[in-house]
Amino acid sequence: MNTSTVASTRTATTGWRQLVADWSSDQQAFKVSWGKAMMWIFLLSDTFIFSCFLTGYMTVRIASPAAWPVPSEVFSLSIGGTPVPLLQIAIMTFILISSSGTMAMAVHFAHRGDRINAATLMITTAVFGEIFVGMQAFEWSKLIFVEGVRPWGNPMGAPQFGSTFFMITGFHGLHVTAGVIYLFVVAARLLRGRYETVSDAGASSGKHSSKYQIVEIAGLYWHFVDLVWVFIFALFYLW
Repeated sequence: MNTSTVASTRTATTGWRQLVADWSSDQQAFKVSWGKAMMWIFLLSDTFIFSCFLTGYMTVRIASPAAWPVPSEVFSLSIGGTPVPLLQIAIMTFILISSSGTMAMAVHFAHRGDRINAATLMITTAVFGEIFVGMQAFEWSKLIFVEGVRPWGNPMGAPQFGSTFFMITGFHGLHVTAGVIYLFVVAARLLRGRYETVSDAGASSGKHSSKYQIVEIAGLYWHFVDLVWVFIFALFYLW
């Protein structure tokens, strides 16, 4: 056996030993913490679900024999007696996209070890999320009580509009609500110094990114929710 073969064998053996050590320690997998790895797996599964929902929506809309409601007419607000198309939706989208910015800043401060600013920005992000959900509830109430839209019927056109709209936007709204609760809980723990007791290699070496990694994990979830809204916005309100 030549030298190169021996070296390759040793490298492969070392790699497998490191993999076994990572998984058996119950702390990280493939040099990624379990918390971050599990969040990525969850987001991947959620991507499949939203993809199926949106694909089903596009299929139903294309195959519908009845006329599909015009978004600029359905989602409009009257200001001074003049209907303004998609005004509320534009505000909702702006708020949710802005929340991604505050969440990114929270992660930045967490990496620097500034838990106060990180928690403050997480609370700001959660407040943005609350406003978004509140505006979505107003939108639902307008469609149900004013326009008469139901999951099984729609006086403005195709009956499938109500079922697909309420299912997909409701599922997304549920994710935003869960994210708001998640952010408030993590922010409260940051302010109480809950994560100051974390002792690991990253924290002991002066790197705060591992001590406050929960902020980055929460940020992954929140950015995913914002990204999904971009697709919902494009398919429901612009198409």
